[in-house]
Amino acid sequence: MYVGALTLDILLGDVRSLKQKRSVVRPLIAELQRRYPSIAVAETGHLDLHRRAEVGVAVVSASAGNCQEVLDACERMVAFRPEIELLSARHRLYNDED
Repeated sequence: MYVGALTLDILLGDVRSLKQKRSVVRPLIAELQRRYPSIAVAETGHLDLHRRAEVGVAVVSASAGNCQEVLDACERMVAFRPEIELLSARHRLYNDED
């Protein structure tokens, strides 16, 4: 069993309040969940900042390759969104022996 984790650090565009931030981050999370129903995704950091967001994605799979493919696809989807800028993405892979 493999568990893949992806942490995305995101800079939001023209956002001036936490309410506007929610209107950008919630649809992003919903789109990730819709496209990849096997993942778990949530806003995990920068909760009090209105122009930054950290989104965490996790996937469990029988193979390391499948974990990596799903996380790469999630990263690409976020990176190509025009209203946000992906500052960094950190991949981690754990197996049942870690």
